[in-house]
Amino acid sequence: MAAEIERKFLVRGDGWKRSAAEGSHLRQAYLAATDGCAIRVRIKDEQEAFLTVKSARPGLRRDEFEYAVPVDDAGAMMKLRIGDIIEKTRYRVPADDLTWEIDVFSGAHRGLVIAEIELRKEDVAFDKPAWLGEEVTHDKRYYNASLALNGLPY
Repeated sequence: MAAEIERKFLVRGDGWKRSAAEGSHLRQAYLAATDGCAIRVRIKDEQEAFLTVKSARPGLRRDEFEYAVPVDDAGAMMKLRIGDIIEKTRYRVPADDLTWEIDVFSGAHRGLVIAEIELRKEDVAFDKPAWLGEEVTHDKRYYNASLALNGLPY
């Protein structure tokens, strides 16, 4: 079974930009969201697309299953969505042997910036850059499915 272990933080300031690689534009939509799981479709840079099933429990470790799908199919699936389409640009910032992913939201969620770091184990230590704000790993309001269905949490 596939698992994702990640921590999420709000971002304050733009100090991360100095080390960021070129961003990728992401559009994603949720096809279903229950207490048990969320099913989404994502298009990256209009070049590739994925269908993902992710467990919905909040926390560091979540089950995740992701499959490549044709971009045209993903576009058609987006029309079946519930809630808003999530639009964001994702930037990658190296951090020793890890990588921060900085999501700068646009569209209905403009102004939100979230940093995520994927870990190999839940107890892995990592440096927290000065531009990191409040940790929101356990706050479901900042999960993309919740943003799509409920809007910004503030």
